[in-house]
Amino acid sequence: MSSSAPVLVLGAGPVGQTTALLLARWGVSTILLDRRPRRDAVGSRAICQQRDVLDIWEAVGAGHRIADEGVTWTTARTFHGDRELFSVELADHGVPAFPPFVNISQSRTEEILDELVAAQPLVDLRWDRHATHLHQDGDGVTVVLGDGHRLRGSHVVVCAGPRCDELRAPLGVSFDGHSFDDRFLICDIRTDLPDRVHERRFYFDPVWNPGRQVLIHPCPDSRFRIDWQVPADYDLHDEAVSGALDDRIRAVIGDRPYELLWSSVYRFHSRVVDRMRVGRVLVAGDAAHLMSPFGARGLNSGVADAENAAWKIAYVRHGWAPDALLDSYHAERHAAALENLAVTTATMNFLVPRDDAQARHRADTLAAAADDPASRAFVDSGRLAEPFWYVDSALTTPAAHRPFAGRPPRGQAPAAGPGVLVPDAPVVAPDGRRRLRLLARDGFLLLSGHQVGPAAVRDGAAGIPGPVRSLALADIDAEGALTAALAARPDEVWIVRPDAHVAGVLVDPVAPEIAAALHRAVGHPAPADRDDALRR
Repeated sequence: MSSSAPVLVLGAGPVGQTTALLLARWGVSTILLDRRPRRDAVGSRAICQQRDVLDIWEAVGAGHRIADEGVTWTTARTFHGDRELFSVELADHGVPAFPPFVNISQSRTEEILDELVAAQPLVDLRWDRHATHLHQDGDGVTVVLGDGHRLRGSHVVVCAGPRCDELRAPLGVSFDGHSFDDRFLICDIRTDLPDRVHERRFYFDPVWNPGRQVLIHPCPDSRFRIDWQVPADYDLHDEAVSGALDDRIRAVIGDRPYELLWSSVYRFHSRVVDRMRVGRVLVAGDAAHLMSPFGARGLNSGVADAENAAWKIAYVRHGWAPDALLDSYHAERHAAALENLAVTTATMNFLVPRDDAQARHRADTLAAAADDPASRAFVDSGRLAEPFWYVDSALTTPAAHRPFAGRPPRGQAPAAGPGVLVPDAPVVAPDGRRRLRLLARDGFLLLSGHQVGPAAVRDGAAGIPGPVRSLALADIDAEGALTAALAARPDEVWIVRPDAHVAGVLVDPVAPEIAAALHRAVGHPAPADRDDALRR
């Protein structure tokens, strides 16, 4: 298919919007389709935007706009009854551009991204277009719409949400998992709670929701989002009519004026597709994985899907990488989805025990945590969203001197190294860029210590397709913040991918070693790998 054919993105939620905007940043045109007639700006929905996702959005001009409008918070407090068990202060790794979390309604995030979509000539947004079938061949993909019209694209990214079985089924993709019986009531209210505007609060067994949980999040404009765990037979309409909903809200906020802006009842699910790549079709966001919201891993992981998909599709379309690079989309993001499901399922099993053993564990843990600091590590009120680490990816060159230590403690980030999202820090680049991650997202970035010969770096990058930039750490890091965040050695070369993940850290490398790591990072067999294959 001609390289001028667009990529078709199905679903104009934040994941689809981000996919289209990032592809445009790589010079790839998209048609962004949504079955709805227009944007439905209702309710807060996904409100917690994680720092590293704001970095992704900043690459298309939205990060600081979203952060500036949102409410920032750095503290997550957990209570049992009316007693605080512990608080988590979210760590800064490097010198980040954004706070750990910003709370803003999904609707407002979508409006900001819509403005950027409207200003981007390479994105064609079309509402009221219901994709019903996909047909692909060796040259491209045809999307059949509900009205019979057909659209042709080089690739398709399915971001159409969880209820898109009609698109998953023809791909042969399963969406297995389970659903939780308990419901969760969500209310957006506007009121004055000055002591809670910069922290998340989670309550186990409060007197105003005995035996269950309540979660309170601050939002802009004196808004608060309150989530109550409620029984499976809960009826929102009956409670609103009887006045019990007003009693429920006042039990949390006290006797003060408030305005109820939106309310809804949700049932949570844990599901994941078995494949996120099928030929020229990639599945992303809620179409690929569903998880409970405790930890804010849904939207945030979907945006990471979007970035992973966008740079890889762009590299394949531009001829900078083989089609096999798209296999790594499934390998990396499916592993991330499984990690997120494991974390959120463990949380739900603690919140909503599924058997007597889990119920006893929860009761014993909460009772012990009141006086035993060691027990508090086992109280699970939701491990907050974090980037996944691609340490086992085929694209990553491991470093024996920088082994991955496994999942870090709650609220912490792993040490910088292969497979990990590179810490952000201020830099002074030749083109005027002032942040490392923005600089990294232009292509592959090589950062070298002063003991590494520039000829080795130059020769190692020669002949690598696509944009590759080589910079000496000393030239861009006069203050030393980046060197400290990396714990960089003078004999190292750091290779950073277009999604700002570290592809490898090489010690005193020669040019062929750098070339091999770069080839591996774009899905090409590295020269040494090809030689080994020929010998076999």
